[in-house]
Amino acid sequence: MTGNGAWRLLAVWAVMALSIILSGPGMAQMPQGTDANDGESESEEREWFPLESLNTGLDEVPEELRRETPRETIRSFLALTGQEDFAGAAHVLNLSDLDPDEQRERGEELARQLAEVLRRGEWLNVSDLSGRPDAAIEDPAGQHPQTGQPRRNLELASLEAKGDTYDVRLARYRVEDEDPVWLITPDSVAAIPVLYEAFGPSLLEAYIPDRFKASLGRLQIWEWIAIPVFLLLIGLVGWGVYGLVGLLAHWFPSGAPSIFASRIRGPMALLVMAFVAQALLDYVVSFTAVATTFIRILLIILIAWGVGTVALRLVDTLLLKVTRRMVGEIDDTKPRDERKLLTSLYALRRVIILITVAAVSVYVLSQIQLFETLGMSLLASASVLAVLVGIAGQAVLGNILSSFQVSLAKPIRIGDLVMFEGQWCYVEGIFYTFIRLRSWDERRLIVPVTYFVSKPFENLSVKNAKMYRTLELVLHLSADVQVIRDKFLAFAKEEDNVVEHHKLCCYVTAQTERAQTISCYLMASDPFAGWIAEMNIRERLMAFIRDNHPEWWPRDVVVLSDHDIAKGGSAGGRGAKGDGSDAGPSE
Repeated sequence: MTGNGAWRLLAVWAVMALSIILSGPGMAQMPQGTDANDGESESEEREWFPLESLNTGLDEVPEELRRETPRETIRSFLALTGQEDFAGAAHVLNLSDLDPDEQRERGEELARQLAEVLRRGEWLNVSDLSGRPDAAIEDPAGQHPQTGQPRRNLELASLEAKGDTYDVRLARYRVEDEDPVWLITPDSVAAIPVLYEAFGPSLLEAYIPDRFKASLGRLQIWEWIAIPVFLLLIGLVGWGVYGLVGLLAHWFPSGAPSIFASRIRGPMALLVMAFVAQALLDYVVSFTAVATTFIRILLIILIAWGVGTVALRLVDTLLLKVTRRMVGEIDDTKPRDERKLLTSLYALRRVIILITVAAVSVYVLSQIQLFETLGMSLLASASVLAVLVGIAGQAVLGNILSSFQVSLAKPIRIGDLVMFEGQWCYVEGIFYTFIRLRSWDERRLIVPVTYFVSKPFENLSVKNAKMYRTLELVLHLSADVQVIRDKFLAFAKEEDNVVEHHKLCCYVTAQTERAQTISCYLMASDPFAGWIAEMNIRERLMAFIRDNHPEWWPRDVVVLSDHDIAKGGSAGGRGAKGDGSDAGPSE
């Protein structure tokens, strides 16, 4: 029974395995076929919008109108509107929101208005549109997240009118079994009248003859004439504002208002020019999108640069006023805290410049919408840009970082007296890329920051401006040191710039067989005053010795006899006289 039971169990297992194998393909095919159909349906819905009917109130579609791809749609639309075939161009619009009875009349008018909006509103390059029926993004690098995925809706232009933003979009539609086509969406069609009111022809164009409205390159003939006149008029306005601000600077009382007015002549002229040009473009004249885009970007840059420059000039004027009131003349005679404050003010100025430049750059980029069009490209090439900037701007970036290092660590301060490469110099300014030094003879040394910090220098004002000075006199061995010491002490105490009289001293510091060196030490209030005191005392000591003890000057000794007078006796030398007496030394 045990054997029969085992065989029965094996037979049951074999039957079950055979049934699973035979039923497996059929069971697998059922869900697979269902998933494939669902996937195909979902794929089609992602590629176009299904419609039951399209523009039934319009005439037949012109043969030259191609709507298979976004590029062909817009190119055909511009060609038809250029030929003033607005009835044919209306087939590019999805007029589903209009009644069929008014689609023809309203469609022609909307096509004409849209053509004007696209010509004036935004610089549209048809070649940038997708040439594929599914409008899939082609990115060989594969960095775009939607590479290869079909699209059925894309943005053609984004325009602002009456404080609101309106998008002109293309979408792909399919009516039953017909081929899909790309059309302007109904929402965009509804916004055409508002956009036309903002970007339509200006009042001035109503008086321009039709023969001057013919195209010449990317512009019309009248625009080639009007744009130079427009720029000349704006330049005259800027010249007038520049002169007016200059007159105001002369009328203002001397001081901060006059200085500030004289420094903002250029920025104010550019600001007024930009605002006047903007007003003319909004209310008087309008050019095609090529010229308008360039002019508006230029105006945005001028406005941002002008506002930033005026703000920086205001900060500079306030810093100058604070400097004059709290610090005064830039040298090391001022207290250490005041010179430290001035150094901090210069560092604050550089921080304000960085913030202003960053804010202006962000504003300009946001206004011209470069983030949307170039964002992915900038991210993709960030490493390349970093390498290029690092190589090309290594010296500039190094100087800027060194400048901040100097401002924070403060090895030097504004007004410090430094000994740099053998020259006495006052630190007059610490800027982004260089340090300005004022030498003792009023020359200005412009030294790159990296070069300055890489060289050893002596800061004579690091703690205080007091400095020891050494005065040396080389005199004959017979000179009386005590007399020289007394005169030095008397002369030094009469000098106003000599301080700490208890530290005055005078000693013999060297001696040879012919002369002795007498060194006198004095403490001065500052290095330059010490140098003057040293010169004055030296002159007075020399005058005393010359008038009272001229024999103290060092002199050479010439021996005329071999006889040593220190030992006595006589010797028959070449210089001996006939009577045996010695000629002695001759000085």
